[in-house]
Amino acid sequence: MSNITSPKQVAASLTELWSPRVVAEVDDAYIKVAKVHGSLAWHSHENEDELFLILKGHLRIEMEEGAVELKEGEMFVVPKGVRHNPVAEQECHLMLIERKTTLHTGDVVTEKTRSLDEQLRPLERLVNPVD
Repeated sequence: MSNITSPKQVAASLTELWSPRVVAEVDDAYIKVAKVHGSLAWHSHENEDELFLILKGHLRIEMEEGAVELKEGEMFVVPKGVRHNPVAEQECHLMLIERKTTLHTGDVVTEKTRSLDEQLRPLERLVNPVD
C-alpha cells in the first residue's frame, strides 16, 4: 500500500525557507519540496542533474549563460556541472527531483545549506480540511 502525498500541501505547510524536505523516493532519486524566497547561492552539482518544478509562484534560475524564468506548472532541469543560483522575488513553492547523492548547495556551504539528515526529518502530519 502506498502513501498519497500532495507536494503542494506539504510545500505550503513548511515554515522554513530554503529548507527542502524529502516527500518520496524513486529508485536512486529523492522527491523534495521547498518554500523559497530571496536568493539561495551560486553553486553547482558536478555529477547530478537537478529538476525544478514550480508548484506556486515564480522562480528565476540564474546561470552563467543566462537565466530561465519559471512560473507555476513549469519545470526546468539544470544540467550537471552548471553553476546556478535560484532566486524568488516573492514566496515560491517548488518540487525538486535529485539523485540521493546531490548536496543541497552543491560545491559551496552557506548558512542556508541543509544536510541530508535535515531534509529527511519527518514532516508534520497534514490535517485534511473538512468540506
